Amino acid sequence: MASARSRVLNVVLRVLTARPIDPAVDPRSLRDRLNRLALRFAGKPKGVSVEKVDISGMAAEWLTPETVHGGTLLYLHGGGYIICGPDTHRPVVATLARRAGARALVIDYRLAPEHPFPAAVEDACKAYRWLIAQGVAPESITVAGDSAGGGLTLALLLSLRNAGDPMPAGAALLSPWTDLAMSGWTHVTHAKLGPMLSVEGALLAARHYLQGALPTDPLASPLYGEFDGLPPLLIHVGEREILLDDSVRLAERARAAGVSVEIKTWQGMPHVFQAFGFLPEARAALAEIGDFLAARMNPATAARKAAE
Repeated sequence: MASARSRVLNVVLRVLTARPIDPAVDPRSLRDRLNRLALRFAGKPKGVSVEKVDISGMAAEWLTPETVHGGTLLYLHGGGYIICGPDTHRPVVATLARRAGARALVIDYRLAPEHPFPAAVEDACKAYRWLIAQGVAPESITVAGDSAGGGLTLALLLSLRNAGDPMPAGAALLSPWTDLAMSGWTHVTHAKLGPMLSVEGALLAARHYLQGALPTDPLASPLYGEFDGLPPLLIHVGEREILLDDSVRLAERARAAGVSVEIKTWQGMPHVFQAFGFLPEARAALAEIGDFLAARMNPATAARKAAE
């Protein structure tokens, strides 16, 4: 059963998102507002240092916890490819970095409508290849992302495999948006259940991001890709969100292709509930995801802990 805090959160979110979305809204104004709020209220993460870095003209930041066991996490933030950035996602990534005992690289990839598909995919590939060029071993790298960042994580994996690049050790997907064609049945059945992400909001983001590209292009909607040769995947998704089918169908298709997949559906939870750190479910989910990432980046350390 969902916690009392999560039930209250769902009510509050429903009130806050009750106003219909203006289809003419400028994503840039929303983006600026969210970033300002994040800088005002998020604060500096405890026990994690923040270091800005430039990747051939792309802004990024390292989040390094006080205790590092090894390994590197490349985190791709969500926001429908139109909003958010390192500032909005710093608390979640810092929590994962601390739990995994790894440093995390968060990139400020280009966003639509200024930079439509496939700009985000290109930037994700650039960041991964930059890590390799810095001497980071691919088997010590994991990738994670939420919502659009989850879909972007999969697009990155497909791009790397198609190009013959070495693959990372694994990937964690938080409520991934894998189908911009929005063909999942839960877009209908859950349209009134999930207050965090609406069908209208997803359609608006898809319009800005695709700008004429096919919504079934596998690098825009990885659900339509081939999954042979991908590393192990962990998927966490909320039971109340419209993107539930995006995760369920992804897990089915990846498993059929021989990929190691674990999917967990969190009862009563909205889209990317992990962002609400005061929820017991969010803390539990981030702990599980962090442990998965640590095990993939440091199998010897994970085996030793399991034996203790």
